[in-house]
Formats: sequence, C-alpha cells, structure tokens
Amino acid sequence: MTQTTHSKAGSGQETARFTVPAKHPMVTVLGSGDSLLRVIEEAFPGTDIHVRGNEISATGDADEVALVQRLFDEMMLVLRTGQPMTEDAVERSISMLRAQENGTGADDETPAEVLTQNILSNRGRTIRPKTLNQKRYVDAIDKHTVVFGIGPAGTGKTYLAMAKAVQALQAKQVTRIILTRPAVEAGERLGFLPGTLYEKIDPYLRPLYDALHDMLDPDSIPRLMAAGTIEVAPLAYMRGRAQPTFTKVLTPEGFRPIGDLDVGDLVIGSNGEPTPVLGVYPQGEKDIYRVTAQDGSWTLACGEHLWTVRTASDKRRDKPWRVLETREMIGNLRAAHARRYELPMLTAPVCFPEREVPMDPYALGLLLGDGCLTGSTTPSFATADPELVTTLGETLAGFTVRHKGGVNYVLNRVRRAGDSMRTENPVTGALRSLDLLGSRSHTKFVPDEYLHNSAEVRLALLQGLLDSDGGPVTQAERTCRIQYTTTSILLRDDVVSLVRSLGGTASARRRAAEGRKPGRARGRDVSYRRDAHIIDIRLPEDIEPFRLARKRDAYHAAGGGGRPMRFIDSIEPAGREECVCIQVAAEDSLYVTSDYLLTHNTLNDAFIILDEAQNTSPEQMKMFLTRLGFESKIVITGDVTQIDLPGGTKSGLRQVQDILGGVDDVHFSHLTSTDVVRHKLVGRIVDAYERYDNSKAGEAAGQSSGPGQSPGQNHGRGNGKRK
Repeated sequence: MTQTTHSKAGSGQETARFTVPAKHPMVTVLGSGDSLLRVIEEAFPGTDIHVRGNEISATGDADEVALVQRLFDEMMLVLRTGQPMTEDAVERSISMLRAQENGTGADDETPAEVLTQNILSNRGRTIRPKTLNQKRYVDAIDKHTVVFGIGPAGTGKTYLAMAKAVQALQAKQVTRIILTRPAVEAGERLGFLPGTLYEKIDPYLRPLYDALHDMLDPDSIPRLMAAGTIEVAPLAYMRGRAQPTFTKVLTPEGFRPIGDLDVGDLVIGSNGEPTPVLGVYPQGEKDIYRVTAQDGSWTLACGEHLWTVRTASDKRRDKPWRVLETREMIGNLRAAHARRYELPMLTAPVCFPEREVPMDPYALGLLLGDGCLTGSTTPSFATADPELVTTLGETLAGFTVRHKGGVNYVLNRVRRAGDSMRTENPVTGALRSLDLLGSRSHTKFVPDEYLHNSAEVRLALLQGLLDSDGGPVTQAERTCRIQYTTTSILLRDDVVSLVRSLGGTASARRRAAEGRKPGRARGRDVSYRRDAHIIDIRLPEDIEPFRLARKRDAYHAAGGGGRPMRFIDSIEPAGREECVCIQVAAEDSLYVTSDYLLTHNTLNDAFIILDEAQNTSPEQMKMFLTRLGFESKIVITGDVTQIDLPGGTKSGLRQVQDILGGVDDVHFSHLTSTDVVRHKLVGRIVDAYERYDNSKAGEAAGQSSGPGQSPGQNHGRGNGKRK
C-alpha cells in the first residue's frame, strides 16, 4: 500500500491517503457491506475516513491519522498471506496498536505477526493466536519445558496448548500426548452418579475430547487412544503415568507401556521372537538413572537394576557375560580411553507379523531415495545407475521406466485394453494410500505398514534406501561401515529404527546447511537449503545391505561391516520414581525396550497438559511436576478465580507461582479479559466479577479493621475472602 501525507493549512489536522493494490479487491479491505470500515470508523470517531475507488483517505488529529495508517498497513500485511480479515481481527489489531501507542504494548510484536502465526490446520480450519498475550503464550510453549497458562475462561489456554501438542505429535517431536484434569466434585458426588467409572469421569474430561475432535480426524482419535499415543485421564489416575512403569516395551503389535502389561502378554525377546510375561512386580519408589549407549540410544533404570554386560577382558578370556547392578558400574565406565561395558544385541531381526503392502518394498525404498513423489507429475526416478533402472522396472510389474533425459526416468503404466485416459497411475495410487503422495525430500518417511512388517520386507526397503542414498565407507585398518544421508528428520528416524530392528546399530549426526560449501550442478553453484542428516550404520554379518552390484562389491571387498556393538557411554542420575519389574519366559530374561535396547526405560517424549489446575492441591501439583520425563513438555492451565476445592484446601496453582517463579525453563503466562476469544460478553462478565470481588474484598478489609483501627490492626480477625 502506498500513502502520501500532508497537513491542511491552518487546520491543525492532517490527511493521509492510502492506495490499495489492484490485486486486492476492496471488499477484502473494507469487509462485506463495509463491515470492517464501520469498525474502524467507530474506533476513530474523530477521524473522517473516505473511500473512492481503490484510494482511502483519513483526515483528523495527526496521532490518530498515523494510527489509522499503521492499521491499514498491518491489514495489508495480513491480507498478503492469503488470510482474510474479520471484524474481530480488526478490533484486536486496533487494541494492540493503541497499547503500543500508550507504551503498554510490545513494540517488537505487530498485529500482523500475531494474526499470521499458524499453529495447526485441519479440515480447512486454521488455529492461530488472536491476541498478543496468546502469541506470547504460544511462543513460551516453544521455548520452555514447563509453561503455566493462567487466566479467565475463554482465553484459549487449553485450546492453544492442545494445538501445540498435536503439532508436536505430527512433527514427531513427541511420541504421545497425555491430557489430564482433576475431577473435582462441584456439587455432585461421583459415587452417586450412574454408570461405570469412565462414564462418571467423562463429563469432566469432555472439553479435552472436544478440542481433540477440532484438531484431528475424528476417525483417527479412537485408534490413537487405543495405541496409547493419546491418553486422556483424570489427575487421580496419573500417579505413575509418567514414570518408569510406563517404559516402552516392544510387543508383536508394536511398543506398549510396561505398566499396561499383564501376565500372559507377549513381548519381544533378545532373539527377536515373542516371549510371554510371567510376572509383573511393583517395586515402589526408587532412585532412577539414565543409561546412554554410544550410538545415542538410552533408557532409564533404578540403581538395583540388573544388566547383562561384558568387558574386553571377559571377551579376550572367553568368559561368559556377567550381571551387574546399575550402581556398580557408576564411575567405572572407562578402561583407559575405551568404554568398558558392552551391551548385548539382538541375535536375530525382530519378528513382526507379515502385512500386505501396496508396493514392492525395494521399489518403495528406491523411490523414497531418488524418486519424485510430489503428485504434480507422473512419478519419476533419478539415477545414474542403469542397473537400478532395470531393477525398478522388474519390481514394478505392469510399468515401463521411460528415459526422459539425462538421469531422469518416468514411471509409465503399460496400458491395457479398456483403460481410459483417466485411469490413475498405480504407483500414484499406492503412494496416495500410504500418505506419501505430495511428500518432498525433507518430508519423506517410511509408512508404518513397512516399518512394522516382516524382516524380509524391512530389509528389502532398507536395501532400496541404501542403494539410492547410501553407500559403503572404507577406512584404513577398519571394517567398512555404511553411511546413509537424508534431509528428512522423519526418514532419518525411520531408517534408524529399521536398522536397529534388524539387529544393527545406527547413530545419526547433522550437517548444517548454513555455511556449507555449495555443490555444483550443470556448471553452476547450488546452495544447500536444508540440513543433512547422516546415519552411520553397522549391520550383522548375515544381512546384505546392498543389491546394487558396485556398492555390494565395494562393501565385501572391504571385509564387510564387522560386528555391530553397543557400549554404555554414561550413567547419570535422573530423579526418584516408582518402578515396576517384569519377568519374561526368555532364558536370558531380556526383552526389547525403546531404541531396541535390551533393558528398561521410562515414559519420555510426551506432551502433557494439565487443565483446570486451580483445582489441584499443593501435593497433587508437586506430584504432577516431578513426573516430568526426558524430552517431554508440560503445559498447565487454570483460572485462579474459579476454584472448586473443598473449604480450607489451598490451590496448588496459587502456591506454585511463589515456589517456581524464579526457576529456569519454567514460564508463567498470564492472560486477561482482553484475551477472551469467545463471545464479547464473556470478557465483560469476567471484568464485572473481578470488580465485584475486589469491592467485596475491600469492604471485608474495612470491616475487619473496626472503628478507630487501621486496616493493618485487625487483631487476628479475618481480613479477606477465603477460597
């Protein structure tokens, strides 16, 4: 938008003119029926605003005209993003600009920045902050591990926290979401309500379910809840929920929390085969340690936990594996500069049930590596290896791999009698069914149908990935390792999982795009736009990593990859937690946990939301906060003016502000009635109640002082309202 400003001679007023670019219809700026213009005119009653064609003029006090000018500039910034302006958005923009003008707002955060910060989009609906305080609240969730959102009803505390949780889950920043709130009896007795336990507590959790249905496909929610990816429970049932009792244990159906296992359930043993659980034994509260291996895998265990390990001396003398407690190894992890304790590995690939897949796994691996899956064109493949072209054509029956030019090939289906021009390319259909269609190099991933399938399917997929984007790396006097590179964080994690499920080791490192020397393509420099994730892989001797002849020959000429090994790298204190131990039928008593380690770990990588926290006691608040695991995030929301606790019980949310106010990585976000995003009347109601409570508190303080006494001389009598 262009503008010119000049003063009217002798009037003390100024006029500013704004020209709206032709590509923006005036209805987007002024609103349907000039609704947005009327909001602006009501907010600036002393300013004359006129519209002629695509030009807007404002005449009035210089400060007000300048504010109108800033408002239209912010509106245009929002409209350029493709987001429409609403009456509510205009009103909030005006409020933010006036706050900045009065010195009560932040100068570095503009209305356009607030209104265009998208968190989540689902079914055509975008969730974003609507006020400056909401934006600060959302930013705090990104920057801090524990965030308290405190404010009146309708300010979006829980809704925005839920959106951030779903966003983190979809980005695989966490592996599960835990939603909880205290089931406080506000006038009703749970014991006298009809129905089962869950039917009694469901009304208390209904707002959390409603928010979930706004943000996720309703059909996917039961599946995610059944798998434990999303858990909704009252706070009373959260004791132990974020503790080692919920260690991930691998079962034939995937990973399950150890606390959910019962006698007779099957888990995966060290030989990759299912083994039954013989016993589940609660161990009480114990000191916990984080045990990390050299490849980045880690788990949690108590000090008395038994580990099967061996040292280089044990191996050299052909001694059997020894059993040591965690605390016995602390401070004794190095022998000279070498790691002392070796951990056992899977002796065979994990046996997952075989599942049908829509595409040959090796072909999918090649396409994930060097294929174009955007869906905007016919699926294509880029390679300089004719052998891969031939193999791809053989594995995709009914297709021809047509040379397009250079290293580019197109996958065309072989047309049969009766096929129409609109018949979908089967490769496109398969990619669509796997949710891969439309993915790019930095968003590719391995579908679950392949990730948790038979060892043959997993190996074929891995071979396709390594033939396209991997290769052997030889070093003098060392065995040959395998290296794989990708720009996709999701694909990085999936490749690591594939390797470990086959009994190998995989450690990932990142190569930043910034500052990296540009590559060369067609005689010109090409800058790197995304960080590269490099995975160093070692596989068991009996597993062939390559099908491509030149890579396979180079790998074997270097002596193969040697033996995959894991060593304990560090043992660090990790707090005190409730523990559970299971006994399995396997002869070595080992079973697979997360990262395919053969030992315990706790609930980590979770996004936890505690709603209605004003109804927690101080003891409950402490219990909840101390259940925080590694790589987890906690958001606690509540309104300290709506406490339903029994008389005499203090609110844990009130007390925690005094206790944790100065603790690093803990943030308190305060929202007010101006941040209410429900009906406008809700904000007015909140303000009215606050004025009423303040007046009653003042009257009580005056009465308690008594005649001739100051408010501070009440001689022990009550001087305030009790919650």
